Amino acid sequence: MIQLKVNGAARQYDDDPEMPLLWYLRDELQLTGSKFGCGMGLCGACTVHINGEASRSCLTPMSAAAGKEVTTIEGLSENGTHPVQRAWEQIQVPQCGYCQSGQIMQAVALLKKKPRPTDQDIEEAMSGNICRCGTYQRIRQAIKIAANQKAGAKA
Repeated sequence: MIQLKVNGAARQYDDDPEMPLLWYLRDELQLTGSKFGCGMGLCGACTVHINGEASRSCLTPMSAAAGKEVTTIEGLSENGTHPVQRAWEQIQVPQCGYCQSGQIMQAVALLKKKPRPTDQDIEEAMSGNICRCGTYQRIRQAIKIAANQKAGAKA
């Protein structure tokens, strides 16, 4: 029996320990914000936080999630008011939107580590998240806005 927390709620899983966390989240918990993209951890569409770290849920077996805290885009905030989500909306980052939950989760992890990231910090942290629509300039701008909002909230 694998026990874990997902978006703050205690969960149990008693099946194939090698099943990817992504399928558990999407198929069993109906948390469909994390997307299947490449299945190889290269595109970032499946990004969630595991114990606060950005992780590719398509590559994470359920056994590796045992005893951990998983946060999905649905658990980031109850009503979309996280500073990164607000910045994404303000700049109107998404075009098709498919990759955006992964982009947001990666950006949140970046800002947790580096509250005032440089362009190079953003480039490095976000380089593993692919946006086929090419909204990278808006993503960078939204991350900077979110960083400023978070800095303003602390002041």
